[in-house]
Amino acid sequence: MNNDKLPRMHNMGIVVEDLDGAIAFFSELGLETEGRMPIEGEWAGRVTGVRDQRVEIAMMRTPDGHGRLEIARFDAPAIASDHRTAPVNSLGYLRVMFTVGDLADTVARLGRLGASVVDEIVDYEGIYRLCYLRGPEGILIGLAQEIRQEGSVSP
Repeated sequence: MNNDKLPRMHNMGIVVEDLDGAIAFFSELGLETEGRMPIEGEWAGRVTGVRDQRVEIAMMRTPDGHGRLEIARFDAPAIASDHRTAPVNSLGYLRVMFTVGDLADTVARLGRLGASVVDEIVDYEGIYRLCYLRGPEGILIGLAQEIRQEGSVSP
């Protein structure tokens, strides 16, 4: 293995106000809670540049074990800014996209937790059904369902 290359992504992080609500949302989506813990101390501020931070995090993983999502709630210091409802053409825009087996079912299940489709579900060239969804606190996620074509061979 070439050590100069990136071997994998470790995790993506999202900051929320309601950690329990975010965990419930991502659990309903299919992520599994790997652990939950407080983070504080001088070392944490040296990593993030936010001194005297007190944060509670939940690490969640995809069922295949390859993807992780770190959800964090800051208890201190106060939240600096709020980008939860920023449109997708905003600088620094973030979203994570998940592959789902049944897009309609997933949208319905997450809708019961207050999520809503940003605009509409679309068919991308017969390959994917796609949508963006706003979840709790305006968190933006993408959902993609592979479309099996007639006569196509599954991997």
